[in-house]
Amino acid sequence: MKKQATSGPASATPLDDGGLATLERSLRRRFRVVESVTEVAGESYALLHPASAEELISEEDFDKDERLPYWADLWPSSHVLATRVRSLAGEGRSCLELGCGAGLVTCAATRAGWAVTATDYYLDALRFTAVNARRATGVAIATRELDWRELPEDLPRFDLVLAADVLYERPYGALVAQAIARVLSPDGLALVADPGRVGAEDFDREARACGLAVQRIARVEFHTGVALQHIDIRLLRHA
Repeated sequence: MKKQATSGPASATPLDDGGLATLERSLRRRFRVVESVTEVAGESYALLHPASAEELISEEDFDKDERLPYWADLWPSSHVLATRVRSLAGEGRSCLELGCGAGLVTCAATRAGWAVTATDYYLDALRFTAVNARRATGVAIATRELDWRELPEDLPRFDLVLAADVLYERPYGALVAQAIARVLSPDGLALVADPGRVGAEDFDREARACGLAVQRIARVEFHTGVALQHIDIRLLRHA
């Protein structure tokens, strides 16, 4: 799911080749997986992810905090945001993704040269993202569990903050805005891709209350093959 998980320790040390290979074998044993190939900015990305998010639904997790495994799907907003960030030269500057899911946006940002820390509420999302980033870019990225409701004190600030389709529950609007205000460096930028979810208005309101300037810089049409989505990209910076 794209909400994020416990405060946890500092960013996990990126795994070496052997560790990533072992992790991929473990994921293939534990999950029924598929590889989805998608094109971003003329480049191909083959992402490993669970074949069915519905198969991962846990009544225990839902009863605990209404957690659902949205992270296991590849969402149109992720494709749109990945396309945008691929054009931004990172040159080794720091980047944080809030709610990395299976890692498409993280992969595109890494290919663009950003030093990415991928975060999510689900440990398995981080595991798939670590594997996918290594496969797509050759880079062993940093990952971290993160709960938007309780940001850890040692979380640093980042030059770029990214989030795709994370406003799908009303409370997440304020939580994501507060998280961005907390982790965005003074001169940094945040990009948020959203298809009109229920938390979007609360996000805009809370972001401004937190001292962030919010600008809608694009509306992108995305055809899923079944339906047409209009995905807004918001640019945020400290006012």
